[in-house]
Amino acid sequence: MNYSTLFITIKGYLESDFPDTIFYGSDGTTATTLTSVQQINTFITQAEQRIYNSVQFPSLRKNVTGTAAISNRYLSCPTDFLAPYSMAVISPTTGAYSFLLNKDVNFIRESFPTPTDTGIPAYYALFGPTTTNATPPVPTTELSFLLGPTPDATYSVELHYYYYPESITTISSGQTWLGDNIDSVLLYGAMVEACTFQKAEADILANYNGKYQEALMLAKRLGDGLERQDAYRSGQARIPVK
Repeated sequence: MNYSTLFITIKGYLESDFPDTIFYGSDGTTATTLTSVQQINTFITQAEQRIYNSVQFPSLRKNVTGTAAISNRYLSCPTDFLAPYSMAVISPTTGAYSFLLNKDVNFIRESFPTPTDTGIPAYYALFGPTTTNATPPVPTTELSFLLGPTPDATYSVELHYYYYPESITTISSGQTWLGDNIDSVLLYGAMVEACTFQKAEADILANYNGKYQEALMLAKRLGDGLERQDAYRSGQARIPVK
């Protein structure tokens, strides 16, 4: 199901064009208009976020390669980073991968208390927001990693991480993996959001929420079951399937 079909289906199921809505500020004069497209796009993006936080589809994984600089124990996260799956440093001589263990910041600080504790990084931790070079420094919205020990050379780093794919509402093709492969969970998730916005009758909301839960179970069977039959990493969500 592409974006156009999803958009029309939502309006058709609820028999509403979601007319433009005008909201007035506290002064009673400043008006903000919420268009029909904005309303429906919000339903869809809210549904996508709920689904992406309920099922660990492989399509939510991303892989990037960066550089850990010599004598610098900090590494910036990608701008769309949400959570790590794995991090590995690559030997500059042999190309061999050494996977790092995810630890707390206090573990790394205690194990390698000074920046001069150098070597091939063996651990990493989410350190917190990066800061600007202003005086005083200003925190940004991006996160950073702390490595331990401090790199004794320049290493390539491969990071696998969780992120939100581009929404079906903004992608130029109007198609996403979710819409192409398991559109029922996207449709009914958006319907739940739309019914909540409309303050629909309790039985109507319950009906669509039930359909959403049924579709979500099918999605979990795929993402957390069939696609994880031979998963090596024990920390991944995995359900048995027949």
